[in-house]
Formats: sequence, structure tokens, C-alpha cells
Amino acid sequence: MVASARARIEEVETEAAIALLGDPGVVIVDIRDPRERARSGQIPGSFHAPRGMLEFWVDPESPYFKPVFGQDKRFLLHCASGWRSALAVATLQDMGFPAAHLKDGFTDWVAKGGPVERAPASDHPDQATALADRKSDSDVR
Repeated sequence: MVASARARIEEVETEAAIALLGDPGVVIVDIRDPRERARSGQIPGSFHAPRGMLEFWVDPESPYFKPVFGQDKRFLLHCASGWRSALAVATLQDMGFPAAHLKDGFTDWVAKGGPVERAPASDHPDQATALADRKSDSDVR
């Protein structure tokens, strides 16, 4: 499935993607799981759209539509290795939404020296859940 998707979508090499960082006409969309972002960081300024919600957030007829996807910009999706993002871009293309993807994913971005930012500790889902669990435990006492 990934090979079939890659044959019909635009793939952006890592070096070219790094050069696009900060371009106001480009939105980099991170479709990784929140825990992946918490563990390994994120591309500065990237918009997080979890893979499971992407089609709903992109579809202007959906009650879950996110205005970021209504902008007249170029959208570059990425995951860790380029597999999920290839499938996601193929699906978005089928919906009539043009997008491209980071061919070799965030892992290659990091390996090639692309900038990475870490989310503050309070933004890490595992830590937030642990804090909420501790709070609810203390409420019981």
C-alpha cells in the first residue's frame, strides 16, 4: 500500500523540507501520535494533526474541521519514517486536498540536522495523565 501511495503523491526530500522551514506559504503537519512527539520532539512551528483525525480535520464539511486546513498554503505532512504520511497524503489527494509528504520522515529530519523543539513537560501526554491520576488519587484520600 505504501509503495502504491508513493507512486502517485509528491514526496519531498529532507534537505528540501528543511529549506522550507519558516516559509509562510508552507504548513508542516505532524501526524504522529502525541506520545511520539513528546518522546522525540517536533519540527518547530509544525501543526499537530493526529493521523486518526486528519481526514475529519481537513474536510470543510466535517464538524471537526480545523481552519488551518482552509488556508491557501502548501501542506507538507510527516510521520516518523514516511509510511503513514504517504498513505495519509494519498487519502487526502483522493478527497481533493493537495498535499505532499516528507519522504523519509522525522527520523531522517533529525539525522540530517533539521531543527527540533521539545514540548514543555506539561505538554507531554504521559506526564499529564500521570499528574491527573495522582490528583484523582489524592482526591480519594
